[in-house]
Amino acid sequence: MVRMRTIPDLLAATAFVWRTARLVDRFRFGYLFLGGETDSVLTALRAYQNPDGGFGNALEPDFRGPVSQPVTVASALEVLNEADALDDPMVGPALDYLSTVTAPDGGLPFVLPSVRDYTRAPWWEPQGDDPPGSLFPTAAIAALLHEHKVDHPWLSGATEFCWRRIETIEGTDPYEVRAVLPFLDHAPDRPRAEEAFSRIGPKIFDQELVTLDPGAPGEVHTPLDFAPAPDSIARALFEDGVIESHLDALASSQQEDGGWTFNWPEWNPATTLEWRGFMTVRALAILRAYGRLP
Repeated sequence: MVRMRTIPDLLAATAFVWRTARLVDRFRFGYLFLGGETDSVLTALRAYQNPDGGFGNALEPDFRGPVSQPVTVASALEVLNEADALDDPMVGPALDYLSTVTAPDGGLPFVLPSVRDYTRAPWWEPQGDDPPGSLFPTAAIAALLHEHKVDHPWLSGATEFCWRRIETIEGTDPYEVRAVLPFLDHAPDRPRAEEAFSRIGPKIFDQELVTLDPGAPGEVHTPLDFAPAPDSIARALFEDGVIESHLDALASSQQEDGGWTFNWPEWNPATTLEWRGFMTVRALAILRAYGRLP
């Protein structure tokens, strides 16, 4: 019987990152796990920022074009969050850019029509010529800004958009909920956030958005996607044994080449490698948060 690996092989992961990952992911990995410098991460990230203040240039691997997109700004802010650098000068122009592409309803569209001119994953399709706001990525971005107490005029309207949408959610999907949960984690109005979580949390189970089987194949969403750290608001939804079994599964899914992979459709060999570098850093970050790194 093959014994499941429950502790990741950091040396093998390091070798995988050096062989295959993008420069920004190499520096992310170095900063998070090898004592690397914040400045290296920030220097690499700046190359993805456009003159309009937004981010493009395939920072989000599924969109290959150079132009700025809201989701790509969300990706940039996540990198800054990892580096504890939400006070970096890149942030102000990025939020100024978001103000220029916010829909009349106060939210950011998932995809802007400008993607039509460039190669992208099949699911990167705009919702018409004037797409409406979406909780993904609006709520995810607002969550980071609230967490770090970033002051910018865009945040007020975006926060109200999020509350309006959250309070009317009926049917939903995993990506929307994964954007909403961090918002509820960090929104300043705690009673309102806790009441909203009491309504939305059960939808994860009632609408079968989460897969509790650690071995389930395909494009599934696990408890660790909803609760990537022990202090996540969604952690209380899952029993300890469920979390432990999924941590075991995550650690054991490290590939023979030392990296991790993803469970959604592959559409481009270059994108596959880029996502694998990103997912390797993400997997190790989750495992460390739960005490699974030596």
